Amino acid sequence: MSDQRPNILFIMSDDHASHAMTCYGSRINQTPNLDRIADEGMRFDNCFCTNSICTPSRAAILTGTYNHINEVTTLDTHMDNSLPTFVKDLHAGGYQTGMFGKWHLGQGPAHEPTGFDDWAVLPGQGLYHNPIFIFKTEDGSERRPVHGYVTDLITDMTLDFLADRDRERPFFVMCHHKAPHRHWEPDDKHAHMFLNEDVPEPETLYDDYSNRASAAGAAEMRMGAHMVPLDTKTEIPHDLPEMELRKWAYQRYIKDYLRVVASIDDNVGRLLDYLDAEGLTENTIVVYTSDQGFFLGDHGWYDKRFMYEESLRMPYIMRYPRLIEAGSANEDMILNVDFAPTYLELAGLPAPEHYQGRSFSPMLSGETPDDWRQSMYYRYWMHKTHHNVYAHYGIRTHRYKLIYYYADALGQTGAIDETYEPEWELFDLEQDPYELNNVVDDPAYAELVLELKDEMHRLQAQVGDERYHLDVD
Repeated sequence: MSDQRPNILFIMSDDHASHAMTCYGSRINQTPNLDRIADEGMRFDNCFCTNSICTPSRAAILTGTYNHINEVTTLDTHMDNSLPTFVKDLHAGGYQTGMFGKWHLGQGPAHEPTGFDDWAVLPGQGLYHNPIFIFKTEDGSERRPVHGYVTDLITDMTLDFLADRDRERPFFVMCHHKAPHRHWEPDDKHAHMFLNEDVPEPETLYDDYSNRASAAGAAEMRMGAHMVPLDTKTEIPHDLPEMELRKWAYQRYIKDYLRVVASIDDNVGRLLDYLDAEGLTENTIVVYTSDQGFFLGDHGWYDKRFMYEESLRMPYIMRYPRLIEAGSANEDMILNVDFAPTYLELAGLPAPEHYQGRSFSPMLSGETPDDWRQSMYYRYWMHKTHHNVYAHYGIRTHRYKLIYYYADALGQTGAIDETYEPEWELFDLEQDPYELNNVVDDPAYAELVLELKDEMHRLQAQVGDERYHLDVD
């Protein structure tokens, strides 16, 4: 008798902001195949990462732990592949497991994927065109180039794994796209998109960073000003006034970004069509997410790292016809550390006691536990490196966000050892959804600030993190 536990297809892109998906109300593009997952399943409107940068978020997803626990705090702290992961538990529990695409957790014997029956991953960021892949072999791994466009190739490998599967056992497969990571290189099929039109600008494109902590103005990821010709595919007219330069750069950046997203959408459609053709749709959990959010010109920025909404928020849509009502939506807070225990529960396996996330599987049938979280904790460790974003931690509730820029490398590998005066930010997301008005020093919020600091320190202690030495009561 075949194992009737659900299959799981986990599709993750890199830097795909939820506001570049139609099902999340995007004004700038159409994503019909991603929308199909949401229309036939559930859209989570408050999914957040605990550290908005690629390598740490991926480690949190696999291990179910925060980065100070799994020790993957920056891009340069690669994951020890001997760590326990939910994939290893699925494999030990009888699942056949595969991983194809962007790994980004380190290379070499100590960091390559483990717990997978088969895998093929990109070295580092990988290339969009004719990329090199690292393939699993019987005695280790080998590198070789593969001709084609990376999004198509990753999907091809995933489909090959599914075609060769044991039909009597459930599968778990990770399809991890490089796109839409910088620098954005579309394929020929999508290069014509948006040629004769302007993409709507975000509300905060011309943000001047006034009334914010100095960290916002110090960040070096402003469109145009901090881009290179590879971002815009032409020389950048740096003699333009900055706001004019932003306007110019935005159209060139966002169109390429959306073109590579369109390729993801097409390839998600290929996977969904395969499940339909094989009769697998009813018993297969399909997840689409990204490793974090991304600034799509919001605040005049590209990249991520900050605790601001566009960076903090992850898209998360999930289809499972046996359990999830089509077209449903959920507003509860879920985190990337929650993915691991959720998938194990759905597979009928226990979650290890060391997990710091919590299964949200009851929500899939519309039941939110009475004691579900009302606040979440975030920490960005990679002080200053690449885009001059200061190290910070903070708390988000359903209405408020408190951020503490402690601005210290604290000896973290990959961070720059320069220290600045700590600063606080508080945003009332109901009154100020675009986070333009820091009200931390407003007397009307004084009592709230104390309450939020207490809650933040409670969450820090709960997950075993330590506050900065100048963060005093």
